Amino acid sequence: MERAYTGRSRLKLLIADDHMIFAQALKVYLEPKYTILGVVQDGRALIEESLKLKPDIIIADVAMPVLNGLEAARRIKEQVPNMKFIFLTMRDDPNLAAAALELGPIGFVLKHSAGPELLEAIEHVLRGDSYVTRKLRAEDWATTKARARQFDKELTPRQKDIVQLCGEGRPVKQIAGVLNLSEKTVEFHKHRIMKSFNLKNNAELVLFALKNGLISIDPEFSERERAAGSQR
Repeated sequence: MERAYTGRSRLKLLIADDHMIFAQALKVYLEPKYTILGVVQDGRALIEESLKLKPDIIIADVAMPVLNGLEAARRIKEQVPNMKFIFLTMRDDPNLAAAALELGPIGFVLKHSAGPELLEAIEHVLRGDSYVTRKLRAEDWATTKARARQFDKELTPRQKDIVQLCGEGRPVKQIAGVLNLSEKTVEFHKHRIMKSFNLKNNAELVLFALKNGLISIDPEFSERERAAGSQR
C-alpha cells in the first residue's frame, strides 16, 4: 500500500543536477512546500546521499556526469525498491521516457516545462502513478517495452560506467580512479566493448554513448564537462 502523505508532514526531497544555477532555482521553487535535503551534482553522489539521507522522493536530471540519472536510479532501486523518482530532461524522447518507466511509477518532466507540471508529477508519483510530460502523453505507451529496449542496449552496469566515462572524454587513469579499478582493467573493458559493438575508434565510442543515452548532447552539459576537465 502506498504511504498516505498529509499536510501535517513535509515531504523530504533530494535534488540531483549538475547545472547548479538550475538546481538552486529549483530548490527555491520547491522549498515553500517541501523539505529539500540537499543538492548533488553527479549520479554517484546521488546514490551515496540518497542511501544516507533517505528522501521521500528524488528529483534527478537524466544527463549527469560520472553516472547518469537513469542508471543511478536503477542502482538505488536495487537497494531501496520503494524509492520514488521524478526525472528531468531536455529531451522529449519517448524511448528515454519508456526506459524510465521500466523503473516503475516515475515522473518524466521536461526542464522547460512550467513549474506546476513538476508539482503535478510529484503528486502522481506519491499516489503510485506514473506521470509523463504532456508533450509525450499522446504516445501509445503499450509499446513501452519495445521503446525501452531500443533505448537501453544490452550493456552490463560496468560497461555502462565505462562507456559513459569514456564518452565524457575522461582519461583511463581518471576512469580507473572513479570506478576503483586498475587502469589495465579499464582498458580491458573498453577493448571488449569496442570489439563487441564493432566500434573502430574513440569517436565511434562517443557516438555509441550518445545513442545509448549515456551522455548528453546538451551544449551546456558539454561546456561544463570541458571546464571541469580543464580544472583536473
